Amino acid sequence: MAAPRILIVGGGFAGMECAHKLEKILKPGEAQLRLVSPFDHQLYLPLLPQVASGVLTPQSVAVPLRRMLRHTAIIPGGAVGVDAEAKAVVVRKINGEEIVESYDYLVLTPGSVTRQFDIPGVDEYAVGVKTLAEAAWIRDHVISQLDLAAASTDPAEREARLQFVVVGGGYAGTETAAYLQRLTTAAVKRYKGLDPALIKWHLVDIAPKLMPELGDRLGEKALSIVERRGLHVSLGVSVAKATEDTVTLTDGRVLPCHTLIWTAGVAPSPLIATLSAETNRGRLVVDPELTVPGLDGVFALGDAAAVPDLAKGGDAICPPTAQHAMRQGWAAAKNVAAALHGQPLTPYRHKDLGLVVDLGGIQAVSKPVGVQLTGLPAQIVARAYHLGALRTGPARFRTAANWGLNAIAGDDFVRTGFQANRPRTLKDFEKTDAYLTPEEVHKMVSVGVDGSSTAPTEPEFP
Repeated sequence: MAAPRILIVGGGFAGMECAHKLEKILKPGEAQLRLVSPFDHQLYLPLLPQVASGVLTPQSVAVPLRRMLRHTAIIPGGAVGVDAEAKAVVVRKINGEEIVESYDYLVLTPGSVTRQFDIPGVDEYAVGVKTLAEAAWIRDHVISQLDLAAASTDPAEREARLQFVVVGGGYAGTETAAYLQRLTTAAVKRYKGLDPALIKWHLVDIAPKLMPELGDRLGEKALSIVERRGLHVSLGVSVAKATEDTVTLTDGRVLPCHTLIWTAGVAPSPLIATLSAETNRGRLVVDPELTVPGLDGVFALGDAAAVPDLAKGGDAICPPTAQHAMRQGWAAAKNVAAALHGQPLTPYRHKDLGLVVDLGGIQAVSKPVGVQLTGLPAQIVARAYHLGALRTGPARFRTAANWGLNAIAGDDFVRTGFQANRPRTLKDFEKTDAYLTPEEVHKMVSVGVDGSSTAPTEPEFP
C-alpha cells in the first residue's frame, strides 16, 4: 500500500515551516511529502525594503528550501487550481508544463498578493514590494531616476523624476519610504548639479494615522521621525488616478512623478477563488484546528486563511504576519500528523509577541510584548527579532554582515540592470492572472490525476 501523499502548496513562512516540522514528526516512509513553490527559497518579506534600498543583498533574505527540507520533494511551479472533490491540484511548472498532483492531505499556504483597487492607472504604473524581483526593480528604477534627472536640462523632467510616491502607511510602506528616502538623500551628494531639495518622497495613506496597530504614541513617533527626514506624509488621502508621469491624489493634488510604489495592503492568493469554499474577505474560512470545513483532508493557514485568533477571542482573525504564519505552520504539521495517526487535532492559539518597525540607521519603533521602545533600543530589538526569525545560520550571518558593512562603508549606488527589460506592473511581477477557473480545473483534473502532465503552455511563473 502506497504511503499517504501530503501536498503543501506554497514555500513561504507557513508552508516551509509546516514541511520542516512534518519531516521531524513523521517516521521515514510514513508519508510522501511534496511542496509546490515557483521559487526554491523562502522569502523573508519583512526585510524586502532593505533589499530595495541596497542595504541587504537578495541572497540574505532568501532561505534555500533545500537547505531546510531534506525529505520533501519540491515541485518547481505554482498551484493554479484546486479540485477538492477529486483531491487534486493543478500545478503549472516554471517551464510552462501543467501537471495534476493528487493528495490525501492538502496544506494550503499560497500566501497573498498586493491588494489592488479599481483606480485608473494603478494596475499599469504601480509596482509592489512583495517579491525579490520587485525589490530589485525598485532599486534600479530609483537610481535610474537620479541618473536621468542629472542628465536632463529640462526643469519639468527633473521635477518629475525626483519625486516619488509610496502608497500605504503600514509597515511595508513606511519602511520602504524611509529606507529609499535615506538612499536618495545619500546618493544625490554624488550627482553634480542636482539640488537635494528637488528630491521629494510622498507617503500616502487613506487611514487617519500612520501604522495605527502601534498605538498613538509609537505611531506619532514614527511619523515624527520620517517627517523630520523630509518625507511628505499625507494621511486621509488616497490615489485618484495614475499615469506614466503623474499621480493624482484624492485631495486634488497632481504630483509629477515616474515612480509609484504600491503597498496598500494585501489580498489572499487568487488560488483561493478556485475552491468552492466559504471565505472571509477573500481569506479561506478555517476551523481553529486549521481545517477547512466541508473539504476532506484540507488544511489552510497563513495569509490566505481566516484563522480564528483564540488569544484575542470573539470574532478576531489572526493578522497576516510572518509571526503567525510560522507558528501556524508548526501547528498545521502537528495536526496533519495527528489526522494521519487518527488522533484528535489541537486548536491554534498564539499570543502576539509584538511589532517591530525598522526605519533605517539607528531609528526604529518597537513594541515587544507590549513594551514601547524608540530609537536605538527599538532598533536593537527589531534587528535581533529579524535575525532570530531567519531560519538558517548562513542567512543570519549574511544579513548581519550586510548591516555591518552598510554601517561602516555606507551605500553604493549601482544599477544592476537585471530587471531592465522586463514589464513592471503588479500583474507581471506577482502573476495574479495565472490562475484557472473552477471549470478549467475540473477539466484538467479529469485528463490526468496522478501527477500526469498535459501539453506545455506559455510560462506563467518566472
